[in-house]
Amino acid sequence: MVAATPQFAAACRILAALRDAGYESYLAGGCVRDLLLGREPTDYDVATSATPDVVLRMFPRTFAVGAHFGVVLVCDEPENSSKESAPPQVEVATFRSDGVYSDGRHPDDVRYTLSAAEDVQRRDFTINGLLLNPLRPMKGGGFWDHIPGDAKALRAAVIDHVGGLADLDSGILRAIGDPARRFEEDQLRLLRAVRFAARFGFAIEPATLAAMHALAPRIHAVSRERVRDELTKMLTEGHARPAFELLDEAGLLAEVLPEIARMKGVAQPPQFHPEGDVWVHTLMLLEQLAAGCSVTLAWGALLHDVGKPPTFRVAPDRIRFDGHVEVGVAMGAEICRRFRFSNDETHRILALVENHMRFADAPRMKTSTLKRFFRLSNFEEHLALHRMDCMAAHRNLDLWTFVRERFESMPEEAVRPKPLLTGRELIGAGYAPGAQFKEMLRAVEDAQLEGAISSSEEGLALVRARFGPARS
Repeated sequence: MVAATPQFAAACRILAALRDAGYESYLAGGCVRDLLLGREPTDYDVATSATPDVVLRMFPRTFAVGAHFGVVLVCDEPENSSKESAPPQVEVATFRSDGVYSDGRHPDDVRYTLSAAEDVQRRDFTINGLLLNPLRPMKGGGFWDHIPGDAKALRAAVIDHVGGLADLDSGILRAIGDPARRFEEDQLRLLRAVRFAARFGFAIEPATLAAMHALAPRIHAVSRERVRDELTKMLTEGHARPAFELLDEAGLLAEVLPEIARMKGVAQPPQFHPEGDVWVHTLMLLEQLAAGCSVTLAWGALLHDVGKPPTFRVAPDRIRFDGHVEVGVAMGAEICRRFRFSNDETHRILALVENHMRFADAPRMKTSTLKRFFRLSNFEEHLALHRMDCMAAHRNLDLWTFVRERFESMPEEAVRPKPLLTGRELIGAGYAPGAQFKEMLRAVEDAQLEGAISSSEEGLALVRARFGPARS
């Protein structure tokens, strides 16, 4: 079980104030689910019969973040609280029932209700529809009892109108009420179902899965940024493989990432890839992504072989994917544009795709070429991707070990030394500025990286010997 936290205490103070004022109030949603699973909730939400105007009046620091939907953000500042850290924030939502969701994301109108049982019927999944009363009367009046660490007291304090406790115990993800209606109301729930099931290792209830499959094309009504964010969470929560297997099973993979769906059945040369086709290989990479890994490494792992399906051919000697790196970079760029990644994230993801095959050449690289290889931004991500690539195929880590040892043994000043020459020195030596300057400076830097020269005088001598004397 988890321990009580400042945010839990803040939610309890808010609950107690609402209860003392005569309003029914509970912890609701994901925080209840996580407490029951022994996980630390990322935040706490309160559901109450108090209307937003009441909540706004009751607490000194509030923000009407979703007043139209009955949601108020309450900043809790207890006495003697430290001013060095931000006060805990708790979302307080009024019990409600929702009207039509014409945009497939938000209700057109809401109706406040005094019934907690009615309120939970609008929520997405039974495991997210649980309520919790963490307060019980104290001697002398008032409410205050922290119970997250007491499993028996925790379960006894749960109010379950939707069968969520049984589904938590059985490891089942089930939509509340009619699954089709729940997904039609908010199509993002299609992806959230996959993410929750993968995160908790739950099975998706058959009727819920059938509705997901039938409504999978509706996911295009959701903004690409929201789709990107859900996919990123799937990739970085430590359960990427089951998430993408569920995406495929639910018919969602072909809708959101058809380029990845096309990997299925694309054979690979067994001498290099005994594990199977490109899809299986990619799943085995995703299986290695640790919880909390970087967004760029996760997407780089997903997309590293995206260029293989369109470049597949059977040559006389073996299966080949000629140009799959270049094609993969172009496809990756389009995917990054589609999901509106930032320029920096796009650059890092595409760099992983572009350079993932270069490790094979590392033992034959000149020292200057190897050092330039090490200059790739976030080179540790390139090492991590190569290791996963090997472990998802032949499992031979000789190249990874070779590159890692040399990378770690080279000091930064050896990889990025101060230039011996610049264009200014070339001009001072009498050379006229022009396109050849780049070639001259590259030649000097190569020699410097190889250890053949170490001074500007030697650099100028190299330029004169290779490119001729300056013309006066």
